[in-house]
Amino acid sequence: MQNVKVITVASGKGGTGKTTTTANLGIALAELNKQTIILDADIAMANLALLLGMEKIDVTLHEVLSGEKNIKEAIYEGPKGVMVVPCGISLAGFQRSHPERLQEVLMDLLDEAEFLLIDAPAGLGKDSIIPMAIADEILLVLNPEVSSVSDGLKIKIMADTIETNVRGIILNRVRKRKGEIDRDKIEKIFNLKVLAEIPEDTSVIDSVAKRRPVLLTKPNSSAAIAYKRLAADLVGQKFEYKKETVIKRFISSIFGR
Repeated sequence: MQNVKVITVASGKGGTGKTTTTANLGIALAELNKQTIILDADIAMANLALLLGMEKIDVTLHEVLSGEKNIKEAIYEGPKGVMVVPCGISLAGFQRSHPERLQEVLMDLLDEAEFLLIDAPAGLGKDSIIPMAIADEILLVLNPEVSSVSDGLKIKIMADTIETNVRGIILNRVRKRKGEIDRDKIEKIFNLKVLAEIPEDTSVIDSVAKRRPVLLTKPNSSAAIAYKRLAADLVGQKFEYKKETVIKRFISSIFGR
């Protein structure tokens, strides 16, 4: 069994860009030749499959958590070689699921990758706490606004309570406008390092509409570069920005590689 790092991506409220962050960060790690699995643990409000255009697949985490299927039957190859365990979007599948089985089924993934990114449900419900409790560390996604920071603090307190390390903060949708809470203040409030600032970028909005992460649709955009820099930092590599050519970008957008 190889030494896999289990990282849960969490947020205190919905709409912070947590799932978008998980998808793009997973792809960025795969681009660095790291065996990576991204798993959607939001069994009630799953979005990862929609973001990746994978909503029509047959076997999802719902079927695994209900005991109908094995976790390895729910692993699919995604863009750039990242592996994906999507969660279903049906109410019936959610009702049959048993989230307390998550830790048990994840044990079968520990020999499959170097990094396992878990997209946790927002908030502090039982379904959210389990993915945080089983992680080696947490990445906390915030927006630079009062409500997001306030709810994020609750996640930090819960992480301390269950003794799971919060590696740092991903500050998403940064516009550098008046009224935003800046990086320095957030680091003081949380006593945590801001690992990345992801700028507000229309390329991300366009990529969501196309159901393809921004690393594929606009790899040279400011948001995509920020995700790539974060991935390099997580694996201890120096980030070197290399602008993709028009031909390479066209091939990536069409074939996902």
